[in-house]
Amino acid sequence: MAETTVADGVCRLALSGGRWLATGFDGGYADADAAYNISVPTGFDRTDLDAYADSRLADADFADDGPRLLTGVEMRHARGARRGSVTVVATAGITNPARLPLPPDGDAAHGDADDRRPPGTVNLLVATARALDDGTLATLLATAVEAKTATLQQATGFSGTTTDAVAVGCDPAGDPADFAGSGTAVGSATRACVRDALVASLDARYTEDDYPATVADADHGVRTDERATVFQL
Repeated sequence: MAETTVADGVCRLALSGGRWLATGFDGGYADADAAYNISVPTGFDRTDLDAYADSRLADADFADDGPRLLTGVEMRHARGARRGSVTVVATAGITNPARLPLPPDGDAAHGDADDRRPPGTVNLLVATARALDDGTLATLLATAVEAKTATLQQATGFSGTTTDAVAVGCDPAGDPADFAGSGTAVGSATRACVRDALVASLDARYTEDDYPATVADADHGVRTDERATVFQL
């Protein structure tokens, strides 16, 4: 079972001999004993993210390599959940919400996307003690993201933020699982853990009245109003 440790604003989700798939600046597949979620200070504008993450792990005395996620949320607002073989740690900030409205939508106010890293971000660290091949690990990532989106949509009215990131990991030495969608034991446990950890993290940082009502009310944010050209196959 994965174990969590927090030190100096860094959360480590340890899974000995783990196989990981992550999004974000440090994304891709990796074999590592842990994945990390790192709080960054307000006004963070570093671009040497690998070096910055390395220094933060060293300061926290975390020697294991592994995927690193960055967030403006302090680790005192992090929350975890476990069910079956799955452990999830969530941090939730929604100062930079994202919306994808279906046309027509009368709420025309929107923000502009840019390359800054505002102090929001919803990050998830997900680990299962089951063994998954790389394709199934990618399915687990999709399952976790779907659960995150569904939870945020219901809790806040937004589908995510502009800087969300997820790392999912498995134990190659565990009992094999061929699938990880919502109808499987691994997928169902992941959905429950993501929902419950994410809601708890939101509750730790906000009251419902603190949520921005629209993207325009948020400090930063984006809504996608572009229209694509639809064609028939």
